[in-house]
Amino acid sequence: MSNVVVVYHSGYGHTRVMAEAVAQGVERHLGSTCRLVAVEEVEFYWDELHRADAIIFGAPTYMGSASAGFKHFMEASAAFYLAKPWRNKVAAGFTNSGSLCGDKLNTLLQMAVFAAQHSMIWVGLDLLPARSVAGCFDGQLNRLGSALGAMSQSNVEQPPEQAPPLEDRRTAAHLGERVAQVAQRLRQQ
Repeated sequence: MSNVVVVYHSGYGHTRVMAEAVAQGVERHLGSTCRLVAVEEVEFYWDELHRADAIIFGAPTYMGSASAGFKHFMEASAAFYLAKPWRNKVAAGFTNSGSLCGDKLNTLLQMAVFAAQHSMIWVGLDLLPARSVAGCFDGQLNRLGSALGAMSQSNVEQPPEQAPPLEDRRTAAHLGERVAQVAQRLRQQ
């Protein structure tokens, strides 16, 4: 049982789809709960973030970096930085972009450094990269081959109802479930 908050920014809805998949994964872990918090509303949820066992960060990758909306959230957390209310909480992250690469790793690295600055414990994806056979992934998890967090790719012309693809959403759910499990283990110690 763990209490997880997913705090995310979504410019066009695709990252929100990933956030929802992460939340579904968290709730697959028996007794775990998940709250989705859009960065635009975070000012109403700071106390909930401080009480959570884990916080999972999500942002689109724009121009090789986390979106400005997500960076605003990061900077707003400086108000309580010295008090360290997130110390020893589990952290993880996910990102989405319109291109296969889009330098998404840089966004996950930003999130991991941000978590480290708040004295959090980063949890990676724990999945091997998917193996393409003739350009097809046949539903395999970790289609984009990340270890640091969940990555997804959404064709820009597709609405959030159609993208990111199922493999990426399932990978996000795996991340959510893993974070819930790790948070529970740490809580029991």
